[in-house]
Amino acid sequence: MIRTTLRQLRAEALRLMLSSLAIVLGVAFIAGTLIFVDGMRTGAYERAGAFDRHTDLAVHSTTDDPLPAALVEKVRSVDGVAAAEGELLGSGGVVGADGRPVLGYAVLAAIPVDEALRSYDVVAGRLPDRPGEVVLDAPTAAEEGFALGAPVRVGGGGGAARPYTLVGTVDVAGTARDVGGPFIGLVGAAALAVTGQRGYDRIMVAARPGTTDEALAGRAAEAVGAGATVKTRQRILDDAVTDAVRDLQQFNMALLTFAGVAVVVAGFVIANTFAIVLAQRTRRTALLRLVGATRGQLFRAALLEAALLGLAASAAGVLIGVVLAGGMNQVMVRLDAPAPGGLTVTASTVLVSLLLGTAITMGAALLPAWRGIRIAPVAALTDAAVQPARGAGRLRLTVGALVFAAGIAALVGAAYAVQVVLVAAGGVLTFFGVVLFGPVLVPALVRVLGWPARRLFGATAGLAVANAVRNPRRIAATATALVIGIGLVSAFVVGARSTKDGIERSVDAEIGVDWLVTGIGGSLPAPLVAELRARPELAVVHERRGAVAAGVQIQAAHPALVARTLTGVVAGDVDRLGPGWVLVHRELAEARGWTTGSTVTVRGRSLRVAAVVTADGPALAGSAVPDGHVIDVVDADFAALFPDERGFLAEIDPADGVSADRARAAVESVVARYPTANLMDQGAYKKMLTATVDMLLALVTALLGLAVVIALVGVANTLSLSVVERTRENAVLRAVGLTRGRMRAMLAVEAVLTALVGALLGVGLGTGVSAAAMALLARISGDFAVVLPVGQLGLILGVAVVAALVASVLPARRALSRPVVEALGDQ
Repeated sequence: MIRTTLRQLRAEALRLMLSSLAIVLGVAFIAGTLIFVDGMRTGAYERAGAFDRHTDLAVHSTTDDPLPAALVEKVRSVDGVAAAEGELLGSGGVVGADGRPVLGYAVLAAIPVDEALRSYDVVAGRLPDRPGEVVLDAPTAAEEGFALGAPVRVGGGGGAARPYTLVGTVDVAGTARDVGGPFIGLVGAAALAVTGQRGYDRIMVAARPGTTDEALAGRAAEAVGAGATVKTRQRILDDAVTDAVRDLQQFNMALLTFAGVAVVVAGFVIANTFAIVLAQRTRRTALLRLVGATRGQLFRAALLEAALLGLAASAAGVLIGVVLAGGMNQVMVRLDAPAPGGLTVTASTVLVSLLLGTAITMGAALLPAWRGIRIAPVAALTDAAVQPARGAGRLRLTVGALVFAAGIAALVGAAYAVQVVLVAAGGVLTFFGVVLFGPVLVPALVRVLGWPARRLFGATAGLAVANAVRNPRRIAATATALVIGIGLVSAFVVGARSTKDGIERSVDAEIGVDWLVTGIGGSLPAPLVAELRARPELAVVHERRGAVAAGVQIQAAHPALVARTLTGVVAGDVDRLGPGWVLVHRELAEARGWTTGSTVTVRGRSLRVAAVVTADGPALAGSAVPDGHVIDVVDADFAALFPDERGFLAEIDPADGVSADRARAAVESVVARYPTANLMDQGAYKKMLTATVDMLLALVTALLGLAVVIALVGVANTLSLSVVERTRENAVLRAVGLTRGRMRAMLAVEAVLTALVGALLGVGLGTGVSAAAMALLARISGDFAVVLPVGQLGLILGVAVVAALVASVLPARRALSRPVVEALGDQ
């Protein structure tokens, strides 16, 4: 039986090549993901100590507050400390040679001045030694044409840009300091001034020769007290690696989720392939039984064939996975993302990929092999060897209906229960309902969609429909593979469009000003809003800020804008909002017994209630205060209550009688001095908020595209194997006058109908999942509803149709390659 199986594999190698392509692609995705992430993990370990090469200890805050600058001197005075410097990582901005901010999020770091702690790789010049000096990353300096000794204007959250002397350039490529934008290095005091931070993130310590880390750590811990903790060098490296690997694990899980989808689709395709191939060998199997082969031998032979095929396909998938990982590395480099650290092919990755691909192939062959061994030996002597196509049994249809109904119920109930898990469960159950009900549902849809095809192409299309539905289980399995990939793509497409539409509606409802100034990578620079308010061309300059005090959300509000977010006034006069007067939301007023004119105390300051108002809408998920426990105060009062609280957004309107161009010029003249601020109108602000959605959609579509490709390979494979099965039938059709063109058209229509049904079911499933998700979001945050991107969904269906036409080319060539007389004699 082993020799027979091996000969059979050699004889049908070409036929099985297309069958194994699904496993090759699925394993390639898995292997490529593992190799890519292993390379990133290796790079993370290598980069973990990049900026701690000379750090023996580090002092970190145990609270959210930074370490005060005075603590650096205290640590420096500890016995055994050779050097101690404060370090921080913040955001800043560089003004280019053209007077415009250099694009990209800029990392600003405090660089030690003591040589004992300096770990930067200098490309040219030197590191800064005093305030007023700066270093940049070498690419930024080269692109902007900055020469050593030239002034470079740098600004951040602490104030407007001011000139610093460029004393050197450094190489931070592939490190934690490399995030795709400029790198700015200043000495500690200058870094604090530019960022506006009140202290350091940590204090780096170098030990004197002969001092042990443990002893020095103990003395340093006593010196810094309870508000800070001391880490040894080994712990610093361990924590850096742990953080990097934790982030990689999340990234790895995301990629492997998409890889898992591809593998599941491959499993459907290969299972359908084995069902067809083993059904076509019915007479051969019966003959083997007749000459003495046992059922166990035949079953093991089928599994051996699957194992060998899966192993060979998996090996090819691993090789393609190496190439795929290399391509992902190049994409990361092109996107200016930190270098992943090269390709790392481990024995465990190769072994897991081989075992996974082989196991999936063998698992897919189990049911077809079991069905094949049930052939009676006497069937070899009769036409009983040709098994009729079987539909779905009553039990399967009943279970399918129940599962499908449960899935729909979960999707509908997800919003009411406010449970994300119900959306996922509903999608999975609905999909399995489609799978179980497929032998009835898919042929029915093929007949419906085939009606216009029959009107257009006549008997040719009628033959295609008949061929497609003659084996309900086969066409259902083929279409189902497409449902997974296209369903997920459709879910993300509909979800992305609905999310973008919800964001845009939210902006329209809450922002009614001409311009917005946003912080880049952080809050707005402290003096910026004050300078804007001083311009006579501007009537409204409102910095959006908020803080929590005693379980109440305190919001800065502007009298001219606050009415946009209110839905009603319970009592009082909103127009009285001003210094010393506040608006209290209804839920808080009822809880505290406050009415119009009541005195409320916020952080020791007495304020009076101008009005009790409502701002109906769902509470934000994860809010730190109960729904409606909100107080609105004017900007001046908020600044007095929370002087250190900054906002990320300022809303601006021109003064009466001032033209839009003149007002915008006034805003630009101020913003130009702050490289970490950005001026935009409402349209640009919407694009900024939705850009991440577009980027995520593009990434997800690209990753799920492989699953769709595998499913379309399944369509081509099923059609190709069906052509082999219908060799004599097709020959008869050609003998009675069916032209070569009509034969190609018949197979094309069959492929298109199969793909179109799978695509339509996928779009329907994906839309249903997105509708449930949007209903859930509407309960949590409001302003979300399902929006169908008809053009994009139509494109998905169009791509499926075109791909199906392409998939029909090879089977049609095979069907027409044999002479009619020879095909008529096929057994």
